[in-house]
Amino acid sequence: MSVSAGKYWGLRRMADSAGRFKMTAVDQRPPIKNPIAKARGTAEAPYDDVARFKRLLVETLQEQSTALLLDPHFAYPRAIDVLSPRKGMILTLEDSVFDEVPGGRLSSEIDNWSVGKIKRAGGDAVKVLAWYRPDAAPEICRAQQEFTRRIGEACARYDIPFLFELLVYPLASDAEQTRDYVEMKTKRADHVLASVEEFARPEYQIDVFKLESPIAAGDLENTAIDTAELFREMGQLAGRPWVMLSAGAGKPEFEAILKHAYAAGASGYLAGRAIWLDAFAHFPDWNRIEDGLRGDAVAYMQRINRLTDQHARPWFDHPRFGGQKFLVPDDAGFRASYPDFENG
Repeated sequence: MSVSAGKYWGLRRMADSAGRFKMTAVDQRPPIKNPIAKARGTAEAPYDDVARFKRLLVETLQEQSTALLLDPHFAYPRAIDVLSPRKGMILTLEDSVFDEVPGGRLSSEIDNWSVGKIKRAGGDAVKVLAWYRPDAAPEICRAQQEFTRRIGEACARYDIPFLFELLVYPLASDAEQTRDYVEMKTKRADHVLASVEEFARPEYQIDVFKLESPIAAGDLENTAIDTAELFREMGQLAGRPWVMLSAGAGKPEFEAILKHAYAAGASGYLAGRAIWLDAFAHFPDWNRIEDGLRGDAVAYMQRINRLTDQHARPWFDHPRFGGQKFLVPDDAGFRASYPDFENG
């Protein structure tokens, strides 16, 4: 499998020199806005509170990160001046407000935002979350597939890596109901695996998967479940480098998830709340938040980074690349063969 010049450079920017991803998510909107609004007693979270917290996350956690995932609403405008140019920058494209319709959930892009704008703003990669249930209404599945396909085509056109996140969610018929960005405790492994299998198809042009555990974090040590086999199957179905998301898991639970994922060939993590949620619980005491981030959050990142260094697979060692790090033609004709935006 060849790697285009722009995507190769973006993948390198996202990872450390050994090809492992240690990425911190600062793009969350409802998981940050809702607790702030509740604490302030307001219908909407004040912009300055949300932006201030995101800037603090960048300032305190970037040293331990290979890349940071920012949103264009709060994190990019408030923190771009403190983000180190030595760190990769991923920008999110999906709107945090999704449509809940009888047959399932529909995702959409943030208004006035696009792959092209992410590229122009200096982004090293585009991140998109798509809610997906293979057993949702057929028209919902088709819409989510088209949404993803359209973004994959734009990422290919602008030659920027496409980092794709999948989350299963409750349908109206499920006993467990939530609109929060958290793991479904009653999720089925076959739903997770079938979703990965669908979007691993080449027409979506995904470069890196950001995946949830195939089983609920609380069931990882259930001896009745072959956890290792489920992670192995998920990695095989992905067919490209993949990293783990935390989905609101606690620190010990996420560390356990990473151990299983790395044994199955994952190349790192892209996580947020597992790292910074404990510190955020002190809002609006900014001093305690900062102390928690610089203390426990950094210590936790150092621990999972050691785990990542020891056990994660470098992205360029994935079988997808046939053992070759750089597959752009090594000859003087590169400039002629490399397409521009206008000519495709």
